[in-house]
Amino acid sequence: MTTAASLVVFPVLAGAVGGAVAVWRPPSTAMVSGVQHLAAGIVLAAVAGEVLPELRDQGPLWLIVVGFSAAVLLLLLMSRFEGHGDQSSGVPVGFLVVVGVDLAIDGLLVGASAAVNRDTATVITVALTAEVLFLGLAVALQLTRGGMSRFVAAEITAGLSLIVGVGALIGAAVLTDASAAVLTLVLAFAAAALLWLVVEELLVEAHETPDRPWMAALFFVGFLALFVLESLR
Repeated sequence: MTTAASLVVFPVLAGAVGGAVAVWRPPSTAMVSGVQHLAAGIVLAAVAGEVLPELRDQGPLWLIVVGFSAAVLLLLLMSRFEGHGDQSSGVPVGFLVVVGVDLAIDGLLVGASAAVNRDTATVITVALTAEVLFLGLAVALQLTRGGMSRFVAAEITAGLSLIVGVGALIGAAVLTDASAAVLTLVLAFAAAALLWLVVEELLVEAHETPDRPWMAALFFVGFLALFVLESLR
């Protein structure tokens, strides 16, 4: 619990900072695309270098398949509701619900990894900090473009970021003494969610902006940076 609480502070702050930056000094589309590429590389390195090796050590293959498949089904269902909801007040309810669930899964992964191994939890937290920074930017930009005031958009973004902390504390409390089978299911679920984030969200949205060489390079910079961090432990 203590490990999860200390680590999750960083993604929570990253989300709030991302939202504040987006409303006060909105970044260019090229800069947002660069952040997306960088975050995608970092998250992919965390999945490949930390989550998947832990999965191989935790439990049987069939449990990994069940957890992974459950995440994919949930994410496919969530994608149908993204952008829907009552927006009469300028609040994209569907979008915020999807982001909230995404952040809860991120927090759960921090809590689960803290229950498994502190070093693994540290690396995953670095990756999730980059991801939540981007989500803070994206949410705040979406809200202000919909006509919401900058102050309210920043408040909502900061409030959403707290969901990561709640998810991490719940995950740590529930999973600290969990069996290997339960940890396998949770880690497999989280691995699929992170891969979905990279393939279906970060990179898809990043390529909506005309590509520039430095944008693609940032993906590999992010991947290599986290790989080096993992290797130096």
